[in-house]
Amino acid sequence: MLKLLQNEWMKLWNKKATWVMAILLVVGIAGMMGLTKWISTTEGNRAESGDVAAEGQADAPDWRMMAEAERADISAQLAAPGLSDSREAELKEELQIVEYRLAEGVEPHGSYSRQQMIKDSSGIATLAMLFAIIVAAGIVATEFSDGTIKMLLARPVKRWKVLTSKFAATALFGALLTLVGFVVSVVMSYLLFAADGGTELAVQGGEVTEVSVWALTLYHLFLAFVNIIVYTTFAFMIGSVFRSGALAIGLSLFIFFTGNTVSALLSRYEIAKYLFFSHDLVALAQGMTFIEDVTLPFAAAVLGAYAVVFLFVSYLVFSKRDVTA
Repeated sequence: MLKLLQNEWMKLWNKKATWVMAILLVVGIAGMMGLTKWISTTEGNRAESGDVAAEGQADAPDWRMMAEAERADISAQLAAPGLSDSREAELKEELQIVEYRLAEGVEPHGSYSRQQMIKDSSGIATLAMLFAIIVAAGIVATEFSDGTIKMLLARPVKRWKVLTSKFAATALFGALLTLVGFVVSVVMSYLLFAADGGTELAVQGGEVTEVSVWALTLYHLFLAFVNIIVYTTFAFMIGSVFRSGALAIGLSLFIFFTGNTVSALLSRYEIAKYLFFSHDLVALAQGMTFIEDVTLPFAAAVLGAYAVVFLFVSYLVFSKRDVTA
């Protein structure tokens, strides 16, 4: 199995497209961080030059004013009728954190602080997912289109091992891109942004406690990688079943980009809870979801069930397919 995996890994990196995707990932993340730095500098220059004051605001609101506004908004949401139990619990925790900040004078991280940039680095997983989907969609389909599948299956190796090596190579590629993207994001955060004196807070055991930005970021990065695995498994299944990389890429990206819209439209119906594209674990962990009464363990279970089904279909079709014709 290890030799099969090594063979797939070498075949993957012998393709120019793989190197192009890796380079685009690094350049894209560095470019986005640079653009964010430029925006923060521009906003700072406008505030110093008095442009903001000319528009009717003497100074940018400080964190206390923003916290007061957030507290009022959360209180208004809690007073709204028809609030689900899960949403009410989330809002109460958010209110508890805001009130703690105001009472104890605990400042949050600034929008353009180094810590905030590191915390937001889990967003790079989206770019890693796009490239991982491309690889997953074509890793089996290209064997059929190039006619190399016959030589591959002519070896005295069981088909399930061949398919497992391909899926493992895809998962490793997604993990590598995620790791590389995270490292680039952290390096650029240290190069371009300054640290501030803010503190990250969370409710644990009913009490507001300080949490590490690094621990929170790695946790979100892990959740993002789970999403990557599910989408790449879907692309892997489509490519294996229909032997078309283009179909697998197109369908996977279509679902990825339209999933939120479909989820929002179906959010009032029970079926929305059981669609895999309705669940973004990172957004759910941050309290952002279109569907009420969905917990993180439930969403993870749904995604896990879909991944198992996708893999089952892939193995079933690949094991029984006739490649002699």
